[in-house]
Amino acid sequence: MYGDPSTIRKILTESGDTWAVVGLSSNRSRAAYGVAEVLRRFGKRVVPVHPKAETVHGEQGYASLADIPFEVDVVDVFVNSDLAGAVADEAADIGAKAVWFQLGVIDESAYERTRAAGLDMVMDRCPAIEIPRLG
Repeated sequence: MYGDPSTIRKILTESGDTWAVVGLSSNRSRAAYGVAEVLRRFGKRVVPVHPKAETVHGEQGYASLADIPFEVDVVDVFVNSDLAGAVADEAADIGAKAVWFQLGVIDESAYERTRAAGLDMVMDRCPAIEIPRLG
């Protein structure tokens, strides 16, 4: 329901290659770390967004989306559902084209607000699972 195939394909192939991954840190045991690796392998620039602002996969990290000094195409969200809506709102504020909520991250009102703001959005899906399926 929140990840129709055409929107998934559009975000992964047409929305741009600069992805801010909110919740990405240097902790290799976290899902965000592995997903970021897959996105990089498929040609995406992955920008870590985490309070620690760590460099991950060779890319400078930032404490918030607003701190990123260049354009971001897609915001990939690895935070609890309770916090995800604020991240989606911030993605719209910075001019991102799309928001992607990871598996288990669900906020229906954030989905509606984000779509109403003109952004594409996928929720409760993983781009590392979807991108290889594109062929």
